[in-house]
Amino acid sequence: MRYYFVAYVLLVGFFPVFAQTVSDPYFKVSITDAVYEEGQGPLVYYDTYHNNPFSLTGQYKAFADVLKADGYRVNEINQSISLDALKLASVFVTVNALSDLEKWDLPNPSVYSDQEIEALYRWVHDEGGSLFLIADHMPSAGAVSALAARFGFNFINGFTERMDRGAEIFSKARNNLLNMKVTAAPAPQIDSIRCSGGSGFIAPLEAEFISVLGKDYRIYLPSKLEQMHPNFMETVPYISGQHIANGAILECGRGRVCVFADGSPFTAQLQGVNSQKRGMNHPDGTQHVQFLRNIIHWLDHRF
Repeated sequence: MRYYFVAYVLLVGFFPVFAQTVSDPYFKVSITDAVYEEGQGPLVYYDTYHNNPFSLTGQYKAFADVLKADGYRVNEINQSISLDALKLASVFVTVNALSDLEKWDLPNPSVYSDQEIEALYRWVHDEGGSLFLIADHMPSAGAVSALAARFGFNFINGFTERMDRGAEIFSKARNNLLNMKVTAAPAPQIDSIRCSGGSGFIAPLEAEFISVLGKDYRIYLPSKLEQMHPNFMETVPYISGQHIANGAILECGRGRVCVFADGSPFTAQLQGVNSQKRGMNHPDGTQHVQFLRNIIHWLDHRF
């Protein structure tokens, strides 16, 4: 979801106006087979304490709408992470946390303290909690790297691009969406999703891949925000996307972890002056609602 922060357009004024995104007000969630009665499901915490730019009433409203329609309780948590703070929740979600709202150039240090990281790890591993970690491209990938690394995931603090600049479709037909627990859950099969330019990571051996980038991707490694502009792309170092994960899950002690390197499948946005659709509302995203549900159901130990 490249160039996504409406609130910071003045900081990135050289980007085209179509970079701006807002929640799609016309996107409505309809679920006929909710797993819980309304408001009776487990509590999902959504992090807003760590410079997370997407709120549940803003650009991640569709995310909240899907979970609530499935019966989950969803609350924003705007405080430092501790075992006491987490004890009421079943799932902790963090999306695009940032080290600094204004400084995107390298370095992008961890936005989570060592104490917070250890509290989250112990809550997952020992207490059976579940972590859903979503991070797009630099600088968010860098800001969450230490947290991801505690669970064995090595985020690459760059941004992905298909070499042919084509649509980022991950499908079983293309062999970049894997047939695994989340995509072959006891629900409608997930055959295809669409992403919009995130990052990538190296997963631990124990993890199960959801989606992979492949040799038709490059991961660019800019050191400055301005180098994320297409005009700079040919001058920025890159690595191949071969063997690099886009999404994965992991059993961790008593708990579970899902890591995804692109935030767009889990929201419904309009981008730019032409209101281009991004996420669940896109014609290529018709399976995104069920995809999100499958991930949350797995994190909820429902299968």
